Amino acid sequence: MHERGPGQADAPGDPGQRRGVPVGAQPEFGPDLSQSDPDAGDLRKFTLLDVGSGAGLPGVVIAITFPDLQVSCLDAVAKKVAFIQQVAATLKLPNLTGLHARIETVSQAYDIISSRAFASLSDFVNGSHQALAVGGVWMAMKGKTPEEELADLPDLAKVFHVEPLQVPGLDAQRCLVWMRG
Repeated sequence: MHERGPGQADAPGDPGQRRGVPVGAQPEFGPDLSQSDPDAGDLRKFTLLDVGSGAGLPGVVIAITFPDLQVSCLDAVAKKVAFIQQVAATLKLPNLTGLHARIETVSQAYDIISSRAFASLSDFVNGSHQALAVGGVWMAMKGKTPEEELADLPDLAKVFHVEPLQVPGLDAQRCLVWMRG
């Protein structure tokens, strides 16, 4: 049987809880989700746009893990967006939506804009900067640390952290590049 440590959630059944993560813990580099207090009348929902989401990675996983985060999975291919919508309906994820569009046409502001295998960092930032909310962050999943791409970033993006990732069963380098607008 699974033993819980003090202050740890047992299962994701309670809103806002994540398996094995201390209760109240927040993403280290994302928005502080505790700033939104529905009991105090603050219905502010933080938003994430997953650009070039394809089959929903990482957007669907993020929506499952953070039920208080509004996640929009953007793709230019209608079949992929239809799949995201089906996943949201089947898994009963009211915080997940599919968005059929190109990033250049998005006008809504998002707190976090993510990508995985979408484009170079420069193209990602230049193509999505109009959709980044004031104080928002970009989160780009890359292979090994992309030194050349980091050097080519436009001035409107400032890297504040490169986080190495360990992917179980994969013997390759992966990282998250975090940037502020």
